[in-house]
Amino acid sequence: MFSYVFAGQGSQRPGMGMDFYQEFEEAKRIFDLASESLGEDLKKICFEEDPRLNLTEYTQPSILTMEIAVYEVLKKYNKIGQYFAGHSLGEYSALTAAGVLEIQDAVKIVKKRGALMQRAVPEGVGSMAALISENIFQHNFQPILDKYEVDLANLNSKDQVVISGKKEGVEKAVEEIKQNFPVIDAVFLNVSAPFHSRLMKEIEPEFRDYLMQFPIKKENSTIVLSNFTGDFHQPEKLIDNLVFQISGSVKWIENMQKLIEKNLKIIEIGPNRPLGKFFLTLNVEVPSIINVRSMTKLFPEIKSNS
Repeated sequence: MFSYVFAGQGSQRPGMGMDFYQEFEEAKRIFDLASESLGEDLKKICFEEDPRLNLTEYTQPSILTMEIAVYEVLKKYNKIGQYFAGHSLGEYSALTAAGVLEIQDAVKIVKKRGALMQRAVPEGVGSMAALISENIFQHNFQPILDKYEVDLANLNSKDQVVISGKKEGVEKAVEEIKQNFPVIDAVFLNVSAPFHSRLMKEIEPEFRDYLMQFPIKKENSTIVLSNFTGDFHQPEKLIDNLVFQISGSVKWIENMQKLIEKNLKIIEIGPNRPLGKFFLTLNVEVPSIINVRSMTKLFPEIKSNS
């Protein structure tokens, strides 16, 4: 019995998923289905040194495809998830793994989501920064964020949050936070837009309209955690939760706590291992599957069928 968590944007790397594609028919099928649906060769974007891998509208379907390719292999070997969660973009991988979305629709949805997010704020206008300190929530820096109209984008762990907004506002907020709270370290993130901030609100209506065009099995969503609410999805609120997730805070700490309460083995799937570090702050060790080697180390009974 397992719970699976899926990494989000920022975890991408050239070559991701290539070993799965080469060694497992199930993974090959997912890459081929996703590529055909988008009319883009996702193998080229994921496996080669392709600059599109870091363009948001391509990054998002690429990561999702890699993650679902891995999960399909696990499913074949009966390593089926009981519960699912994903960080930001990863929530769409979680919904696909849970059977809420089909892979052919999911890649179109996240490509549109990525394109809209990039369009909302031109490159260079927005910024994001991670604030890092032991027990970060003991420091009341919210008034500083309010002053510069900067938002809490990700509540990642008890030691890390991410802030998001206009570049000038984020820079001033970071400067003032470091002056007032010298123990807080700040790292500016290499992102193309200020995700999960109020600057994303304007694209929500268009994204809702697009989302409504697809068949969505809402009844399957109750085993998937919502970044927006922090709790498991309710079918009647699924669309709202996904729309508001774009500008809302990612309540990842709450997501982690809800999964931990289920008392199942939690496994991370993604091109890299960002989420395992967050779980460690809650004293839970979460192994990661990032390639075939890490999967067969975890599950030696899984053998390549290439």
